[in-house]
Amino acid sequence: MLGQLGTDGKSPYLFVSDKTHERLGNIHRVWHRLRQKAGLAKLRLHDVRHAYASLLVNSGHSLYEVQRILGHSSHSVTERYAHLSSKSLMDAANSASVIIKGAMPTAA
Repeated sequence: MLGQLGTDGKSPYLFVSDKTHERLGNIHRVWHRLRQKAGLAKLRLHDVRHAYASLLVNSGHSLYEVQRILGHSSHSVTERYAHLSSKSLMDAANSASVIIKGAMPTAA
């Protein structure tokens, strides 16, 4: 999708003015138009950031990795962003069962 912006090699910025080719100061009008086209009128950029963090954590990336990707200064901020799915929590709990079962002596 970023390749479709057409700024690659033309500007060091992703979002530039069509007229001046300068960096956009904000993307509020563009964001509003994109949300309307997608039928997601109430979606906020902040919501997208939360979803992105959750996707990363639920796919197995560590909170430290997500913290670095999002540029958070503290892991506690990242913890608020990364919402674990029920499946991720269940998988984590089940992994302890597998370890315990593997450590138990087998019946003769």
